[in-house]
Amino acid sequence: MNQRKKRTSIPLRRRSRDPHYEREAGRYERPVASREYILETLTKQGVPMPEHVLERLLRVTPQDRVAFARRLAAMERDGEIMRNRRNAICVVAKLDLVRGRVQGHADGFGFLVRDEGGPDLFLGPKEMRGVMHGDRVMARISGMDRRGRPEGQIVEVLERGHQRLVGRLRSEHGVLFVTAEDKRISHEFLVPPDAAGGAKSGQVVTVEIVAQPSRHAQPVARVTEVLGNYADPGMEIEIALRKHVLPHAFPPAVEQLCAKIPDEVIVEDREGRTDLARLPLVTIDGETAKDFDDAVYCEPDGRGYRLIVAIADVSHYVKHGDALDREAAGRGNSVYFPRRVIPMLPEKLSNGLCSLNPRVPRLAVACDMRVGADGDITSYKFYPAVFRSHARLTYTEVAAMLDDEGGEVARRHRALLPHVQNLHRLYRVLVKARERRGAIDFETIETEMIFDAHGKIERIVPVKRNDAHRVIEECMLAANVCASDFLHSHDHPMLYRIHEGPTPEKLAALREFLKGFGLHLTGGDKPHATDYARLLARVKDRPDAQLLQTVMLRSLQQAVYSPDNVGHFGLAYESYTHFTSPIRRYPDLLVHRAIKAVLRSRRYDPGNWHALGAHCSMTERRADEATRDVVSWLKCYYMKDRVGEVFAGSVSGVTAFGAFVALDGVYVEGLVHVSDLGSDYFHYDAGKHHLMGERTRKRYRLGDRVRVKVVRVDLDTSRIDFTLA
Repeated sequence: MNQRKKRTSIPLRRRSRDPHYEREAGRYERPVASREYILETLTKQGVPMPEHVLERLLRVTPQDRVAFARRLAAMERDGEIMRNRRNAICVVAKLDLVRGRVQGHADGFGFLVRDEGGPDLFLGPKEMRGVMHGDRVMARISGMDRRGRPEGQIVEVLERGHQRLVGRLRSEHGVLFVTAEDKRISHEFLVPPDAAGGAKSGQVVTVEIVAQPSRHAQPVARVTEVLGNYADPGMEIEIALRKHVLPHAFPPAVEQLCAKIPDEVIVEDREGRTDLARLPLVTIDGETAKDFDDAVYCEPDGRGYRLIVAIADVSHYVKHGDALDREAAGRGNSVYFPRRVIPMLPEKLSNGLCSLNPRVPRLAVACDMRVGADGDITSYKFYPAVFRSHARLTYTEVAAMLDDEGGEVARRHRALLPHVQNLHRLYRVLVKARERRGAIDFETIETEMIFDAHGKIERIVPVKRNDAHRVIEECMLAANVCASDFLHSHDHPMLYRIHEGPTPEKLAALREFLKGFGLHLTGGDKPHATDYARLLARVKDRPDAQLLQTVMLRSLQQAVYSPDNVGHFGLAYESYTHFTSPIRRYPDLLVHRAIKAVLRSRRYDPGNWHALGAHCSMTERRADEATRDVVSWLKCYYMKDRVGEVFAGSVSGVTAFGAFVALDGVYVEGLVHVSDLGSDYFHYDAGKHHLMGERTRKRYRLGDRVRVKVVRVDLDTSRIDFTLA
């Protein structure tokens, strides 16, 4: 008995030097030295150390060597330590190395975006031979390039960004290779003859990387999936799904769980819910919408209004941690391509049980608000509900009902007309509150693609926002604000939808730009949304209003999800979250769970809120990039037969290499290269957003009117080139 005590007490005493031993012991049955203790020991020794010497210093037992080796490997992957040529372990922080992710460029060079922030390191084509876009690496600063940028030399690859990719199979002199669809990856991947998987030259394929690139050898890949020919209908979406690594097939575990969910609302689901069946709640969406996650109802309430926004209770069916939840979290959001949707949830839920289809019972979380005559929300409450949507209305129908209460559409929905009119009256008071608040309202043109029977664009038309769109938008904003206030007042963490104002650098650049137009943005070093709104109102009737609005919009930061509330600058809210779309946005689903937890006097803990916010912000950007790729390719295909035609348009963007032009009535954008602007040397001024000719003083800036000829359409790069006509 005494011998057994002695054997177990020695390792415990030896490990007690580790200040983080208790934490490690709580995580692992046989804890090894913590990362902090390993780094501290290496730093104290002051020299690179062989692994066996480090083991002796840390008194690693033979039984713990495998676990200790795994910890060192993880620290190497994360760039905390590395091994030198003698295989001795070094502390990266003492080597003056920079950790970061490689950002490739189609022309073969790249940049290292630092993990800890700071200026990017330029990576020349020679450095990029052994790495690809997306790789995490360590590099040292080797000097400055001819433009004065810090230049990097890659020391070690920490993590490869790609194991699979999508591209075109090509053949030259009998040698097969794949060029990636992601043009930031400029390598050509050799494909051995026996690894082509039956694919033919010119076809789109998915490949697995067998050998990553090195300074001395090309990468090697094998074909794992043949997608088809480049111009096949829908191929642009198949490519985007794989290029951006978008989950698009539900795993068997999700399908099995879905099969267990009933097809309709059952009796047990109604228990403890407020029955709103008698109230004529309606859904109002676009003509092509299939997932209806919000229904609304409004009635007069004294001098103000009662507004109910009922949101599909997705959290009733998607439980924290189950297969559905894990898949929804990974996807982060639904992705809306032209003619195809990649849903966050399986169709049984997204278009069925969680979709607020008309005249069938549905579960909801209701936000029941009282809105004063001035548009301020005076009170609200949340509760689980069950109801039936009385109608599925479209924006076009509601606009027609409001425009002509005696018209055919209004007669068809006679019973609902008074309630629709109540919603419109409420909208008018909410808009006044919005104006008082100083929310920014940028005027943008949204477009819709009309397709032919072969799945190609027939024409592109502008989508006109009417009062019906604005009614629903204001109702959703009100419910989101209440959700944020509810959780904030109960001190419950959540993912806020935050939108920070301009950075000091962008604010200074904007003010300098406005000075050239005799304009001034008020608000000092920290302008409010009101200052932007006031300036927008001043310039809205100017001929250069589009230019001024575009530059003001670009001065703002991107909205993201975060548990740290810094407010929403654009909407002028001190606290804002997303609650109204849990079918298609994972952050909304988290907010629903948090609200329901508070209603039960509990707390909801999904894990690391900061990591969730970063992940959901990433999936949102990923979806935007994938959608943009598809739209760009479709527009190229649309324009490929219009080479030689002349169009009028406006300069929509200016860069050092040329001016982008958006065509009138066509809603397609292309580039006039700087070499085609005229016989002159043109210089780019980022602050003034223009290109200026050195000799002629000819200037091209945002909003300028031009006539251009389409000279080239490249489907491979989704690029359209113009020359001045």
